[in-house]
Amino acid sequence: MYFNQIAVPGLGCLSYAIGCPRAKAMAVVDPKRDVQDYLEIAREEGMQITHIINTHVHADHVSGDQELRLATGADIYIHESAPVEYRHKAIKEGDVFEIGAAKMEILHTPGHTPNSISLLVTDRGRSEEPEMLLTGDLLFVGDIGRPDLPGAEILDEQVENLYNSIYVKLADYPDHLEVFPAHGEGSLCGRGMSAKKSSTLGYERRANPMLRFASFEAFKKDVMSAFPVRPKSFSHIIQTNLKGAATLDACPMDKGLTPKQFEEMVAGGATIIDARDSAAFGGFHIPGSINIGFEKQLANWVGMVVDPGAELLLVVDDREDYDRMMTELHRIGYDLIFGYLSGGIMAWLMSGRAVDQLEQISPHQLAARLENSGIRIIDVRTPAEWKANRIKWAEHLPLSDILADRLPEAEKDEELVLQCGSGYRSNIAASILRQSGFSCVKSLAGGVFAWSNAGFPLIAS
Repeated sequence: MYFNQIAVPGLGCLSYAIGCPRAKAMAVVDPKRDVQDYLEIAREEGMQITHIINTHVHADHVSGDQELRLATGADIYIHESAPVEYRHKAIKEGDVFEIGAAKMEILHTPGHTPNSISLLVTDRGRSEEPEMLLTGDLLFVGDIGRPDLPGAEILDEQVENLYNSIYVKLADYPDHLEVFPAHGEGSLCGRGMSAKKSSTLGYERRANPMLRFASFEAFKKDVMSAFPVRPKSFSHIIQTNLKGAATLDACPMDKGLTPKQFEEMVAGGATIIDARDSAAFGGFHIPGSINIGFEKQLANWVGMVVDPGAELLLVVDDREDYDRMMTELHRIGYDLIFGYLSGGIMAWLMSGRAVDQLEQISPHQLAARLENSGIRIIDVRTPAEWKANRIKWAEHLPLSDILADRLPEAEKDEELVLQCGSGYRSNIAASILRQSGFSCVKSLAGGVFAWSNAGFPLIAS
């Protein structure tokens, strides 16, 4: 049997290629939208992709099922209860796929979504006993799937389904069964996933806190206590996956734009994402830009900040970064990307057009200012980060509040220093405040990490 796990950095998505070189065929489970990896695996291993299997209707990334079907002609399979509109073949509890030595049995395991399945996988070249379980978004390494995404009206039912799938249905399977989930660290489909990408049922039963409750009531109380933030993109992604995503050749053409073309599209309402680092953005940027720089969870931050239906323009350092950004955005369903500023910010500047700046203040500069003035520091980190440690003079306003339009109680010309862990989120927050008319916003370069490393104290809340 052939088995390969394919990871998407940042989003935490995990997909799988399962097949048999002797049978010259393979299945792809939960494909990402950019499907070249699967096509290369098939070519290199001498297999044809014959099955495309979705463990559920995903909320955090656009499926590559349509793209892969276009490239291979393979059928798409999803649980019979999934209300998808695209052409597919329905699967149900107990259905079995056999591809040479690889055997996959369908388990209906609702909870994350009503249509969620897991795949019980057997390598018949080794044994007739199942070897692994592809759990989709039911069970992660160190956590379980969140049940709130399908909607509040079925949340109680979803929590009960989640409990039954984990505590009742999986109870029949042995500790040594390997667990391979559809997500890992970085995903917003759970709360506390491990950086490990696989585990065993036995280890999760011992170490995963969500598998150690003595009663359903205790389980439900914990599950309902808090849910991860839901990005703006999730509803759009769900609808895209229900309908079937447009193939990438139907998306706007890639193109470099002159400053004049760029300016005309901005005047028409396009949103500018400036993907450069915080220092470069702080030096010069196009007025109205949002700074969401390249980092591990870029796609998640775009999903939280930018409307999925927005027409997008990108400011990047070069064409290579544009291509990277295009891939990241397409994975989460942001398809209305109309180009990038050819020649970068210097082309805009040299054309004589106006630029803006976001002052980056260093820890030493801020410390000196604190001694002589009443400058306000606003910490935009999460409540947990704020509770763990903070700058003594800071006040707390999480980025999630700013994204929900809860802005600082301040005069629009008041001097505000925004601060996060490293400077990444404070630049996002500062971009939004500048758009809202706050004219004297700064960002603490390097955040609390730089502050602490410079020898300045942090206190616990």
